[in-house]
Amino acid sequence: MRKAQTLPSYSLMADPYSILGVTRTASEKDIKSAYRKLAKELHPDRNKDNPKAAEKFSDVTKAYDLLSDKDKRAQFDRGEIDLDGNPQMPFGMGGGFGGGRRPGGAGPGGRGFGGGEEVDLSDLFEGIFGGGRGQRGGPGAGGPFGGMGGGMGGGPRRPPPKGASVQYRLAVTLTDIANLSPQRITLSDGKTIDLKLPNGAEDGTQMRLSGKGEQGPGGAGDAIVTIVEKPHAFFRRDGDDVRLELPVTLDEAVNGAKVKVPTTSGAVMLTVAPGSSSGKVLRLKGKGFTRKDGSRGDQLVTLEIDIPESDTDLKQRLDGWSDGRTVRAKLGV
Repeated sequence: MRKAQTLPSYSLMADPYSILGVTRTASEKDIKSAYRKLAKELHPDRNKDNPKAAEKFSDVTKAYDLLSDKDKRAQFDRGEIDLDGNPQMPFGMGGGFGGGRRPGGAGPGGRGFGGGEEVDLSDLFEGIFGGGRGQRGGPGAGGPFGGMGGGMGGGPRRPPPKGASVQYRLAVTLTDIANLSPQRITLSDGKTIDLKLPNGAEDGTQMRLSGKGEQGPGGAGDAIVTIVEKPHAFFRRDGDDVRLELPVTLDEAVNGAKVKVPTTSGAVMLTVAPGSSSGKVLRLKGKGFTRKDGSRGDQLVTLEIDIPESDTDLKQRLDGWSDGRTVRAKLGV
């Protein structure tokens, strides 16, 4: 049985900065780096013997989801929202009643504050201001504050917040990205769905799945899937193009030949012109990556003449012959 990992610890009262272990002046790059490190350590697949891993993984993801959003981060820094993205409570009451904020703990009526289920406080405020259900909006609607009706200042009720977003990393092969091949992913609830990769997909591209996140009073949040491009054995990305180094024999280079070449969508025949040198680049149109506008890049094939280390017949054929050209003159030697 695999030994359980020692997980990083932090206070339950911590804000998103301390959860990720960064300062409030941390850059987006620092925040992303800290999240990736913690997500790798805390991922449930690596901590099957530690039941707290999933909870801490969720907290780290929630913290990153807030700080990676510039608007939400600014709102948090100004004290307008809490870690869950909910509006801060008025009148200096902080994150809870009587005992302060208790992430995951029970609040009034047995419902959770913070890390647990979100709480719709509208009924509580209606009780304070005498609004009551079905009695909002009119002057003198009842309660000790008379004309305040069902809300403060008669404004519209703020809709209850949705649940937190859930982050996923999806490893995709270079060839699948080039061809936008559908990908299958298993969500945290065990359900499996097929994803269609977007035009212009590359390493780091994010896809948002509406309603596939955590549940909240206002409905489910979203799932955010980040593409991780897996390296290929012989293909290499160059912007929207695919590069390949293709070995050819000496006779194919000297005399010319038609050779079979692998591409991201299957092998094709390529014509090598007589007298081709190593380093010559041939272009296969439309065999690269799909751009955002739907067009495709190319595959760039670099020829590499492969000379055998020891070939008696080749040596005999070249015996007494030499190439008298000054092929290195442009290098100044």
